Amino acid sequence: MTTPKNDKNTRTTGRPTLNEVARLAGVSPITASRALRGVSTVATELVEKVQKAASELNYVVNPAARALASAQSHSVVVLVPSLSNLLFIDTLEAIHRVLTPKGFEVLIGNFHYSRDEEENLLRNYMAYQPRGLLLTGFDRTESSRRMIEASNIPCVYMMELDSAAGVNCVGFSQLSAGETAAEHLLSRGRKRLAYIGAQLDQRTLLRGEGFRKALQKAERYDPDLEVLTPRSSSVGLGGELFLQLLAAHPDVDAIFFGNDDLAQGALLEALRHGIKIPEQVAILGFNDLPMSEHMVPRLSSINTPREAIGRRAAEQMLTLMAGNSVARPVEDMGFELKIREST
Repeated sequence: MTTPKNDKNTRTTGRPTLNEVARLAGVSPITASRALRGVSTVATELVEKVQKAASELNYVVNPAARALASAQSHSVVVLVPSLSNLLFIDTLEAIHRVLTPKGFEVLIGNFHYSRDEEENLLRNYMAYQPRGLLLTGFDRTESSRRMIEASNIPCVYMMELDSAAGVNCVGFSQLSAGETAAEHLLSRGRKRLAYIGAQLDQRTLLRGEGFRKALQKAERYDPDLEVLTPRSSSVGLGGELFLQLLAAHPDVDAIFFGNDDLAQGALLEALRHGIKIPEQVAILGFNDLPMSEHMVPRLSSINTPREAIGRRAAEQMLTLMAGNSVARPVEDMGFELKIREST
């Protein structure tokens, strides 16, 4: 009995192939591939035909096989430290809006503020031969740095700035944001200013450093009023640390929180315990999360351009993946102090 030759357009696994989808839809395999990737230049009626054929055949795209076949994938890896923080959700949504219409798949990795987890994610995602890397900040293991450098994959860093040669980044000065926080509270006549930070990622520490420098310049810095914990940032933790700080230092009259959820927790505890805000204590948050302007009192915060950062970082990535250099490799998107009732 003669074994039939294996058609190059079929798989021995029995799973439907892209070529079968293309034949059923009456289009070329290239058109079918572009339609399934969401490339905007494919006509709507062709996209509908291809999607219908794929549905009928139960076809599922194999990104690893696609990468091997073309020696290049259509994936862009995005690594963020949290998916529970709205800051990064807004950034990811903006990245999707830029890259998906261009036919790129966005592979998201959450490394939970762990440098080792980020290294493992990088190593695993490299198997997909991604076209680009969008990474959060510059604090990572030496192994991760070497892996990124050796890969020659275009990389754009988000949320922080670095003017080193060859680095493409989109963000703002965390240091300057901390300085602005201190200057605002000092301008309100506050004399005993504290900083409460959690998670202790590099950006939280930089904000604290900026706050500290401004207080030292004004001769108002007290190291006992700097509360830092590696615990995860949350509303509950913010309320807890707020009460602990006031119990130990009842003369504190202003607090800058490293994230809005911490500050929101402080406002809730102040309301519960009859602590008048801002009469007794001024409270300033960071990131200006959606609920902040609806708190009682309304929370003053430093608004960060997270959506704009995601959009511009993705645009930089498109430029790099096209083989071109970015006109402004370091893009400072700035930040805005939102003064409300709590200060």
